[in-house]
Amino acid sequence: MDRAEKVEAVAALQQAFASSGAVVVAHYAGLSVAEFEGLRKQMKSAGGQVKVAKNRLAKLALKDSEIADISAYLTGPTVLAYSEDPITAPKVAKTFADKNDKFKILGGAMGSTELDADGVKALAELPSLDELRAKIAGLLTQPAAKIASVLQAPGGQVARVISAYSEKGNAA
Repeated sequence: MDRAEKVEAVAALQQAFASSGAVVVAHYAGLSVAEFEGLRKQMKSAGGQVKVAKNRLAKLALKDSEIADISAYLTGPTVLAYSEDPITAPKVAKTFADKNDKFKILGGAMGSTELDADGVKALAELPSLDELRAKIAGLLTQPAAKIASVLQAPGGQVARVISAYSEKGNAA
């Protein structure tokens, strides 16, 4: 890798760090190519990215970014997983780590907050932004549905009373 490529790689990492809501650092030693490609596909389908970068270049990219200093985790064969949604990358990484013993989450960052491995796993347990939106929409529509059912009830009761009287009159 020549100097120009290194500068370009650092700039790409800086841009990735700037636009990400969360970054996860993990060891991936021992994963087969197929397993690693599976991780890439899962992360991409969820809206995140996985990148293997030289640790030295990643540390250089961290210096000029506003993300927490996670350079302590950048030792050995590391992989960076990141996404705009702060929940996506940790959730996919944790799910993959649960199925694969060779994939070890070391830590990460959410903005200027540094996270250890337990912090990343705790973040993965939270609902995603889309799930939260769906819950809020459900909460907002629930009172309207209750109001509609309450308003329909008196009309239904009047109709049942009239129907009962008409059946009573027909029977007599």
